[in-house]
This record gives sequence, structure tokens and C-alpha cells, in this order.
Amino acid sequence: MSQVGTLYIVSAPSGAGKSSLINALLAEKKDWQAQVSISHTTRQARVGEVDGEHYYFVSTENFKKLIAENAFFEWAEVFGNYYGTSRIAIEEALAKGVDVLLDIDWQGARQVRNMMPDAKGIFILPPSRTELEARLNKRGQDSKEIITKRMNQAQAEMSHYDEYDYLIINDDFDSASKELSAIMKARRNEQAKQAIKYQTTIKELLA
Repeated sequence: MSQVGTLYIVSAPSGAGKSSLINALLAEKKDWQAQVSISHTTRQARVGEVDGEHYYFVSTENFKKLIAENAFFEWAEVFGNYYGTSRIAIEEALAKGVDVLLDIDWQGARQVRNMMPDAKGIFILPPSRTELEARLNKRGQDSKEIITKRMNQAQAEMSHYDEYDYLIINDDFDSASKELSAIMKARRNEQAKQAIKYQTTIKELLA
């Protein structure tokens, strides 16, 4: 029997720091079998983004074709652009024992949980609205108009925090990073998973 990976649904309002936390965890825990799910999107690539590494950048026509083919685990339209997650890619990774971190909003999270109730949800909140707006401005990726839209939507997004299994307040980045790591470590140490991983050792101990 092989160990099955865990699907982690990670959600947060834009600017709360979820992508930075996920990237920091993967960089630190290189010995862990864990990866980020790469989404498809119809938005234009930002400076420094690489197709197939950050997103799969596709046309709206191709995206709608994939919807018709039921190729997505979940998909949604956000700020006029489509985002979707490959069902096959996630299922194959989990079957190999790889943990998958899925960076999606609360609407997509509901769709995923309906299909995979064993998925674990993690919601990340900023310490305040003032800090959230400051972070959005500091990263310099969006226009003032887009930032205003994101702030207007943030409260509605954050109100769904109670639909998740875990909650992290990203006030101090190092502390938040350790909390995210602890959540995944605790999941890996659950009896059922450890029993599979160390079945030979346990068999010898009980012989």
C-alpha cells in the first residue's frame, strides 16, 4: 500500500501573503514530497512569470474548450479573467504520495471540497485592512483601480475564513511560515499515514 498525498486548499485575499508563504515552505522543505498546483489562466503574464511554472497561460477560447471537456477540478472568473485547476494533474500527484497546495479562492474551495472532502483547508488573513492595502501598493503589480477593487472584495472574501480547517494570521512572516509548516507536519504524522510509511518497522516491532 502506498501513501496517498494530502490536498491543501490555501485561500486568502490578495496581498495577505499566501503565495510567499507557500514558496517559502517549499524552498525550506525540499525533502518533502510537496508541490504547488499550477493553474490555467487567461490573464496576461506579469513580468517574471513563466508559462508552465507560475501558470499555464491560455486563450479564453482554449480555456472554454477545456471547461467543455470537464478538464478542470475547479474554475472561476476573477476580475474578467478565467482561472482553473487541472483535475488529472492533482489526482496523479496525490496518488504518488505528493502533497499538493492549491492556491484558490473560497468559491473554488467549495467546488474542490465537494469532490474531495478529505482535502484540508487553510485560510490566511492579514493583521489589518490597513496593512493589506499597504502590501498591495508595495508589490507594485496592479493599478490603483485594481487595488481598490481588491480591497472592496477583501472583506467578502475574508468572511469565509470559518469554512476552513486552519487559520493563520500573517502578521509576522516567519511565525506564519512556521505555522503553515506545522500544519503540514502534523498531517504527515497522523497515525494512518505513519502506519503506511513505517509498516515494515511496525511489523518487526510487533512480531
